Amino acid sequence: MADEAAMKAHDYADYPGSVSVESDGVSGRWSTQYLAAVIDRRLHALVHGQEQSPQVLRSAIGYSVLAPGKRLRPMITLLTSFQFGRRDLLALDCACAVEMIHAASLLMDDLPAMDNAKMRRGQPTTHRKFGEDVAVLSGVALLNMAFGVVASVDGIPAPARAALVRLFSNAVGCNGLVGGQVMDLRTRFAGIGVSELERLNECKTGALFAAAAEAGAIVAAAPDPMLEPVRRFALDLGRAFQIADDVLDGAAHAGRTGKDTGKDNGKPTLASVLGNDGARQLYRAYVVNCRQAVAAIGAADAPLGAFVEHCLSQVDV
Repeated sequence: MADEAAMKAHDYADYPGSVSVESDGVSGRWSTQYLAAVIDRRLHALVHGQEQSPQVLRSAIGYSVLAPGKRLRPMITLLTSFQFGRRDLLALDCACAVEMIHAASLLMDDLPAMDNAKMRRGQPTTHRKFGEDVAVLSGVALLNMAFGVVASVDGIPAPARAALVRLFSNAVGCNGLVGGQVMDLRTRFAGIGVSELERLNECKTGALFAAAAEAGAIVAAAPDPMLEPVRRFALDLGRAFQIADDVLDGAAHAGRTGKDTGKDNGKPTLASVLGNDGARQLYRAYVVNCRQAVAAIGAADAPLGAFVEHCLSQVDV
């Protein structure tokens, strides 16, 4: 099957470090490469658990969510849960829900009514493969699957599950991915300021990074004062990613990014407003803020901190 072939194409060999775990009463260490593969396998199981849905819908969902990707956001969820004391995979389904939301957002961004993209994650976009009608419906289905997965996790107390649903709802909705996409489509114009573009990037990219990290902290019952620096490190990580994406959009090709480039031509971005040098300066400021927040939760020398550094190394502009 196409989604199984995509799973085999994933390569996490450069993921750093390992984490201490307890599985079935046995203590040990799991590499972050192994954790990424666990996320893939669980995603596969969740997608193919929808056996009563139409085959074309399952195929489109699998094509989108199981395509080769970095799995950065779900890894952040798991590693944040480990940072605050979990030594198991209780956060795994929440991590998979984050990836479902991310895949749905990419699918919808690519639609003809949005960016009209041709390539995503190194393969034709979902609407080009399955048609626009199935693509729209599979995006809606993915979002609903994500909320259903979070609401059904055994072992997480009901109040925490409700908090997770609220968290993801906010990350997706008017002040998150959807709001950011509307801003991208309708409010970008010549003369737009840096602060407005930063807000757009916070909604489109930073919000889901922040929700991914905060979800791991909630699953691990992290102390409330820790939630703010958790959110801050991930938000600034996402902001850094978006600036890098803006720079690469004008400087790279689809073979490097795995998606269409040049889609922002004619639209103001932080790179076009500040210039590449100014954008790089702002990127470095985000990186400093991110690292300070990582240190504030005691993760600078922990697996989470190592993974954040790995993420930053992938987008250094």
